[in-house]
Amino acid sequence: MAWTIFEVPSARRTELDAALNDDVVSRQSQKIRDAATQGGAAGQLFVVISGSDDGVARANELMAPLGRKLPPADAEALHKKLQDEDDSASAGMGLFFTE
Repeated sequence: MAWTIFEVPSARRTELDAALNDDVVSRQSQKIRDAATQGGAAGQLFVVISGSDDGVARANELMAPLGRKLPPADAEALHKKLQDEDDSASAGMGLFFTE
């Protein structure tokens, strides 16, 4: 599955929401995280788009004017961190349904 991560200023949230509501991008998996809680700068958002090659390409096109695409090494580390958090949350939910 293709994915991309952008860092977007919180002040551009309205423009970000418009980009995420694009017909193609809205059909992709989207995650928005406060950058400061993930080790990034205050006043920034990390935006992760995962999905089809075409959907991620469209997200790259729409989000480029809004913020900066994370460099590959930084993006890979953040993607892994967010994936680990999701996996931990899923494993924790399993405890509620095992007995």
